Amino acid sequence: MAQSEQMKPTACLALADGTVFYGHGFGATGETAAELCFNTAMTGYQEIMTDPSYAGQVVTFTFPHIGNTGVTPEDDETADPVSAGMIVKWDPTQSSNWRATQELGPWLESRGRIGMGGVDTRRLTRAIRQQGAPHVALAHDPDGNFDIAALVEKARAFSGLVGLDLAKDVTCAQSYHWNEMRWAWPEGYKPQTAPVHKVVAIDYGAKHNILRCLASAGCDVTVLPATATAEDVLSHNPDGVFLSNGPGDPAATGAYAVPMIKDVLSQTDLPVFGICLGHQMLALALGAQTVKMNHGHHGANHPVKDYETGKVEITSMNHGFAVDSQTLPNGVTETHVSLFDGSNCGIRMDDRPVFSVQHHPEASPGPQDSFYLFERFADAMAARSA
Repeated sequence: MAQSEQMKPTACLALADGTVFYGHGFGATGETAAELCFNTAMTGYQEIMTDPSYAGQVVTFTFPHIGNTGVTPEDDETADPVSAGMIVKWDPTQSSNWRATQELGPWLESRGRIGMGGVDTRRLTRAIRQQGAPHVALAHDPDGNFDIAALVEKARAFSGLVGLDLAKDVTCAQSYHWNEMRWAWPEGYKPQTAPVHKVVAIDYGAKHNILRCLASAGCDVTVLPATATAEDVLSHNPDGVFLSNGPGDPAATGAYAVPMIKDVLSQTDLPVFGICLGHQMLALALGAQTVKMNHGHHGANHPVKDYETGKVEITSMNHGFAVDSQTLPNGVTETHVSLFDGSNCGIRMDDRPVFSVQHHPEASPGPQDSFYLFERFADAMAARSA
């Protein structure tokens, strides 16, 4: 093959402002339009790509070595990748990890997701920070034939995430039971055989490791679709209600989620725990508002201060919307705040065991500084039944 053919771009990323990045395609061929975000995590690209919270987004990885540990089914956070595509600096190399069962490129291809390497991801990340999360069109053609004008127009035609309810696209179709606990050496994933608390988890796009953390905290978990009503929830006679992570605009999902949460709060004294979109759903139900962030928080190194203990936790985050702390009503206290930008990262009701956080205490990937929150939820259920 001639050198000119080897160097010919086989993928391109077109931003809505007309900027175009060229690179090397891997994974599936074709085109997709989405919002572009960046993630600063150094590990866990498979968990990130399969996190339902990334629906409608292409992820730029700031860490350059993506793909070097391959993929394994054990690390999927849902059945298939949900992110629309990935942008990396170096083309994925052959994997070197004893757990790997497949290479990143073929894994993406088999699941219809586009990858693009050979990109100056530092420049791309600066563009995202400066102008906000842009709308983009990502294309992969092995022959390198691209209609740039059409791709730019496709990026401009993307509706964006504001006003978009994506939870309905990633939630489960019907209820199911979950009893698998967190991975531990050498057994791997073991079932929860002696649960203490019955928990109903509302699936707005729940990650498997969140459900595993609930099981590891002694919970017998029943997962319900995002559109579940209060009657659906209470019919299981739970000891507590969990509100999961998920994608899209919380105000749009709140059209059906908020009435359910309000009804549960008004009809019972059950402990309620929310994470990420679930945090935003709880805040909306309590009377607060949410706002779209400039470029969001996506990474595994975000410092969060717990106002009530004074401790700083390093956390995993993935969100493009935030709760506006200025709109929190009386009786609701801000418990956690981002030390990057001061945005809200946690709330609780003053007189009830109802609380939520913006960050991901299950990590996957990321540090486990905040795992105590699952234990706090379990303790609240234990106290109520005592």
